[in-house]
Amino acid sequence: MSLPELKCFDYIAIERPRISSRRIKARYVLGIDGEEKGYELVHSYRERIPEIEAFAKLMSIVPAINYGLFAPEIRFEFTLDGRDLRFFEDMMRVTARDIFVNRIANPSEFLRREFVPKEIKPEMAEPMAKLTPEGIEEEEIAFEPDYSRCAVMLSGGKESLLTYGLMKELGCEVYPFFYNESGAHWRVAVPAYRWFEKNEPNTRKVWSNADRLYTFIERNMRILHGVGRRKRAEVYPIRLFFFEGYAFAFLPLLYKYSIGNLLFGNEYDDPRSYEPFHGIEHYNATYDQSQDFELYMTRWFAERGLKIRQWSAVRPLTGLIVERILHSRYPELFVLQRSCHSVHREGDDYVPCGTCFKCNGILTFLLANGINPRLIKYKDRHIVTLPERLKKGLVRLDRDELEHSLYLIKRRFPNFPLDGKPHWHVEMVHFDGKSSRIDAIPREFREKLYSIFEGYTRGYAYLKGNKWVRITREEAVRGVLGEETEGKAPTN
Repeated sequence: MSLPELKCFDYIAIERPRISSRRIKARYVLGIDGEEKGYELVHSYRERIPEIEAFAKLMSIVPAINYGLFAPEIRFEFTLDGRDLRFFEDMMRVTARDIFVNRIANPSEFLRREFVPKEIKPEMAEPMAKLTPEGIEEEEIAFEPDYSRCAVMLSGGKESLLTYGLMKELGCEVYPFFYNESGAHWRVAVPAYRWFEKNEPNTRKVWSNADRLYTFIERNMRILHGVGRRKRAEVYPIRLFFFEGYAFAFLPLLYKYSIGNLLFGNEYDDPRSYEPFHGIEHYNATYDQSQDFELYMTRWFAERGLKIRQWSAVRPLTGLIVERILHSRYPELFVLQRSCHSVHREGDDYVPCGTCFKCNGILTFLLANGINPRLIKYKDRHIVTLPERLKKGLVRLDRDELEHSLYLIKRRFPNFPLDGKPHWHVEMVHFDGKSSRIDAIPREFREKLYSIFEGYTRGYAYLKGNKWVRITREEAVRGVLGEETEGKAPTN
């Protein structure tokens, strides 16, 4: 069973969403020691939206998925479609395991140390929450998607910008979607949003205070301290499942414009780093950015009657190659990127801090590719002091990717004080059965994307066991190696 010491709330209740032509609201209520505290979640649109209650419910329930470990009851004060309840149950279960492993057993800086378990058992990672909707009621949605239309979730980072450039070049009717969080994190996307608003008529934005709702909930968790006061924290206190909250916020617009493809900029992630922790399967705190999740959502959308395909065009590429293609092929998009935990304002622009984990990774990729970091607002002092931060381990990159990038930097700049090690697969198009299935990209886009990738990579590689082997272009395009499996829901 879950750890009773982690209980922070008597219950979490979500009131029935209220819908108008441009706004959706839902009140969260926390039951704490006989008292109640409330906060209203808001999504605001710049145009009229179809008033579909099922969409409002879905976008309203996502934040609560993160708190199944900390309350014996999560109450929905409205009916839910059984498919939506199953989505919540599946996501809560896998997210609880990720949170337990990556925020509790391996504590974040926000966890009070007395709540770190001294002994780890797999059942501790199971949610304590019982889900109690007002009832189960089928809510059908009539929708016919147009698969020549693509929505790209734009964050201001390199992967989403490259995704837009690729899909636009392939002739897809692209809709850049920006999720405007109410807090400082929106600054990351501002340079990109300004450009897209001016140059791309399909650009759409949704404003939401979901980030403030998360902070409200976590400030009321007795196991945490310092929530909302640490401006340069590298991780969130508890929440790990929020990307689909962004996607669900755009369901009314996906519906309004009959969009059939929903793309996130999820790059390659080496599956060899996914080791069970004391028998607990987890995703290194990145489940909602994983291929397993994309496969689940595509299947769930089909079962839900929406038939939207959720996928990533850059899934087979490492960050090193993402930067290479973005800079070389789409320079007008490259200069918009701001991948940083602490973007700040300078004049009329927002610029990266130059020293956080994300910035250190970006600087490493840029130098390895021979790209001038000053093009995206890094300063000389950030470049000069990078080796010191890398020595301290202040970067989150797969080992092979970091070592190969350092190897390339050393070849370009012999005086660079750190040595690397070549791993040539880092510069190849990657496939494996877990993180980058060979059939994951829809067939009508697959060959065209690979034709672009080939100009910047060293061929195709497939992970067999623990070893990378070269495969042919034909095998990659055909999408069959005999080892792929159907997308599954998270397992026990």
